[in-house]
Amino acid sequence: MVKNSDMEREVVRQYRGLIRDCQNHISKEDLKQIRQAVNTLIQKGSGRTLKSVDVPLVIHSISVARIVAREIGLGKTPVIGALLYYVVDQNTLADKAFKEQFGPEIVFILFSLLKLANLNTTQTSVQSDAFRKLILTMAGDIQVLLIKIGERLAVMRNLNNATESDQLKVASESGYLYAPLAHRLGLYNVKSEMEDLSMKYLEREQYQELSTKVKASTRARNRFIREFIKPIKEQLDAEKIEFTMTGRLKSIYSIWSKMKRQNVDFEEVYDLFAIRIVLNVDPAEERALCWHVYSIITDLYTPNPQRLRDWISIPKSNGYESLHITVASPKGRWVEVQIRSERMNAIAEKGLAAHYTYKGSQSDKILDEWLGKMRDVLDEFESESDEFVDQVKLNLYSDEIYVFTPRGDLKRLPKDATLLDFAFEIHSEVGSRCTGGKVNHKNVTLRHVLQNGDMVEVTTHKNQKPKHDWLQAVVTSKAKSRIKQLLNEEKAKAAEIGKEILKRRLRNWKIVFNDENVKKLLKQYQLKYAQDLYFLISEEKIVMTDVKEFLSKKPDIVNPAEIPPPIAETKISTPRHEDFLLLEDRVENVDYKLARCCNPIVGDRIFGFVTITEGIKVHRMDCPNAKQLLSRYPYRVIQARWTQRVEKALFDAGLRITGLDDTGIMNRISEVIANELRISIQSVHFSSSSGAFESEIRLKVTDKEHLDLLIRRISKIKGVLKVSRMTDAGLK
Repeated sequence: MVKNSDMEREVVRQYRGLIRDCQNHISKEDLKQIRQAVNTLIQKGSGRTLKSVDVPLVIHSISVARIVAREIGLGKTPVIGALLYYVVDQNTLADKAFKEQFGPEIVFILFSLLKLANLNTTQTSVQSDAFRKLILTMAGDIQVLLIKIGERLAVMRNLNNATESDQLKVASESGYLYAPLAHRLGLYNVKSEMEDLSMKYLEREQYQELSTKVKASTRARNRFIREFIKPIKEQLDAEKIEFTMTGRLKSIYSIWSKMKRQNVDFEEVYDLFAIRIVLNVDPAEERALCWHVYSIITDLYTPNPQRLRDWISIPKSNGYESLHITVASPKGRWVEVQIRSERMNAIAEKGLAAHYTYKGSQSDKILDEWLGKMRDVLDEFESESDEFVDQVKLNLYSDEIYVFTPRGDLKRLPKDATLLDFAFEIHSEVGSRCTGGKVNHKNVTLRHVLQNGDMVEVTTHKNQKPKHDWLQAVVTSKAKSRIKQLLNEEKAKAAEIGKEILKRRLRNWKIVFNDENVKKLLKQYQLKYAQDLYFLISEEKIVMTDVKEFLSKKPDIVNPAEIPPPIAETKISTPRHEDFLLLEDRVENVDYKLARCCNPIVGDRIFGFVTITEGIKVHRMDCPNAKQLLSRYPYRVIQARWTQRVEKALFDAGLRITGLDDTGIMNRISEVIANELRISIQSVHFSSSSGAFESEIRLKVTDKEHLDLLIRRISKIKGVLKVSRMTDAGLK
């Protein structure tokens, strides 16, 4: 390395930053060992680069260690693990001198990290299995999982150096799995930044637009926050309450999600920021003081009772504790206020890592319960199956409900859980015999969706058995896996009965029961397994006289001269996709189609996806299915881009328009579309209620510029409030 080079100066700067990040919660003796690890990293890692993001390996490793120390709040062992992860191998870990220098704990952490070295893979079964290994680390040492999350955040921060293909894959996987995992472990700041960075690469236009609007409103927002917190601060000071108070803007991804969920514009999102009050109080008095501060604030500002969130009495299942209220300012603007103690804030900021400091707390027990559920998922689902990843993701849910048994016992369930989910949560036997129940003393069916605070009672019957449609009536992995297990057991019993019926009937008809005849029946009824055949026979869904006729029939001899010629297909002449689409890694003799779920048009950011039966489908980057496809099947993704517009090519598009139901409003809209811009309208759906209208229009356009012009022109029509492009919801 050249002395005093830019690289050397950057390493020194990062190293000093790491020491600052560690010195408040790591002893001087441990800092010496961290210095030794940095020296080892420089010796072994100098000159090497992390190719995926084109960053020097030494800089990347120190960056991960800083995230682990400062933003996740872990100690010496995981910090050294992050530093040495990329520069050790199995032989190094087996070396006696290395073990003596760093100790068995660090060797174990590094060994666990090496087992996850191939986590980012291009094969779906290996990808699922690697993710399984990632989750399994929670049973061994959860610090390994936290290091992997820190590593992913460091990669995301340098993703602008990666190729577009890598950007899409890494951003999708981060948003789809790593951000929910960080959220589930209580790392809210890490989760928010990861979501924002994912959106930056997956939804570039929306991210840039919102980022610009947020920056433009900074000065006015800061002035409003100062005015809002002034009377609160004066009151807390007067009562000699020790506190810190800050104002924080919601993340760009959070704002964007709320805009989509509520179908509103940026200006209509009423709680863009939150005020956080952190109290310096003894843990024994923290709840009482939080509620006292709540009363002070609600005396000053009018609260919205429907927006009260009490996570002090009942913490979230990731250990999060806080009291959230939403109040109206004198100018009528809604503001969220979060009240918590320093202990609660440490857990909220550092998540699971804070539990190493606050062992034995109520939230520590809650996390143990969740880890137990995750182990159940690992035991119940095959790692190669898509369902495994789905169930893991389900168990990372952020929205929970709290319901109670008749005895008052609390049960945590995911949002949209049903009475049947609750029954299986109580016990598998209770779930399998469930016939319905009572919610708040009212009779309900087993499909009834539970709400926060419900008191639930389950009704059972000894003759009740699980049914196949129950799988659509539950959302929890415990209920789904148990129902499948019971259905398979019942099916196996019925199949044995069906097999005996078939044997007996064939014997009576003097037809041999053998593999050849069974295979003929499977082909005839288009079945894959013999068990399915026997099961349908037992259920009397296959008529036995038809079986006899089929197996007794002699094969027909067909004269080729009698076979009619095939009917020629009528082909519609349209421009070929190759005229305006360029796909990398082109696959010969494979058809290309524009996906109907999002209807991409020239000018959209797109990618190709290799389907199993329908060739390659081209999706928009903001397609509702894009994140899942890119993160779960990266090996089937092909880069695609538009070449040049073909004048004859027209693309399907759809608009959703809302506004005031004035006389002639639809005529004015149609005039702009058909006459002024000469765009072909395919269909129009119009509904009106209480003076407002909503219309969905399907049409043909040449490219995105053409569609954007149309949206701008319609938006200017008097009475039109909002114009947005439809995705799969309106274009099936």
